[in-house]
Amino acid sequence: MELRQLRYFVEVVDAGGFTRAADRLHLAQPGLSAQIRQLERELGQPLLHRSGRSVSLTEVGQAVLPYARAALAAAEGVRQTVDEYTGLLRGRVAIGVVSGGTGELVDVPAVLADFHAAHPQVEISLIEDSSERMQAALPAGELDIALMGTADATPPAGVAFRTAVDQPLVAAVVPGDPLAQRARPAIPLTALRDRPLICLPRGSGVRTVLERACADAGFRPQVAFEAAAPQMLLRLAARGLGVAVLPAADEEDLGGGLRVLRIKQAGLRARVVLAWRSAGPENPAARALLERLLAALPEQ
Repeated sequence: MELRQLRYFVEVVDAGGFTRAADRLHLAQPGLSAQIRQLERELGQPLLHRSGRSVSLTEVGQAVLPYARAALAAAEGVRQTVDEYTGLLRGRVAIGVVSGGTGELVDVPAVLADFHAAHPQVEISLIEDSSERMQAALPAGELDIALMGTADATPPAGVAFRTAVDQPLVAAVVPGDPLAQRARPAIPLTALRDRPLICLPRGSGVRTVLERACADAGFRPQVAFEAAAPQMLLRLAARGLGVAVLPAADEEDLGGGLRVLRIKQAGLRARVVLAWRSAGPENPAARALLERLLAALPEQ
């Protein structure tokens, strides 16, 4: 029995079939199938039920799978221990960034480029996704680090974070909008009832905060337009298509002659956090990248 055969077995199970597993492993499917059959011959029992392109575990396969995973984890632990003693980092780091970009907050490409130059043996995987999906991916081990929005001031179970942005939400309207005619540059949240709103998409921290606050106020927000990039929200509002609800910004930065109105509602805030699993990243490479990203965060 060889360690690579156990790795192939686990990959086939995780991928749900030989074709996808072969693609992930960059192997020819016949060769992968041959290795699994060789493992089964050595063990004297079939591990997988094969049905077309799908596979399922036999009873023996179900019993073997935890030990196969443990063996692979132990082998990786040996490698990581040696690497830590020699000062060499390698492995894989998966990082997620909220859709719409956070370039003004942290120059993620620059941090990744510097990290890659210092640790060329580390494979870096970067995805852009919704905050909601990334929050679920962290404790599941699908991501090591995420720069994401959150609707809560405290992290959920299994996640730790450091707050990078904590700003009130504001409304942006064209000068001729009825909301802009108020004497004071502030409105109650209920003033947005029955108004077409322009907001970040569902799954974002800002959208979740808005929907919660409106529900508490007794109405459902009528989101007519949504976009991941705040600048798109402002461009839509500048055309008079609705009220843009977004994190606070200086009025001169908005462009398009928009009027900024403070929303008088407790807890209506936009938060962006750098998050990781509460137990800490599992591999030294992820821990090293997390340290660099934490250092790059703006002071709060």
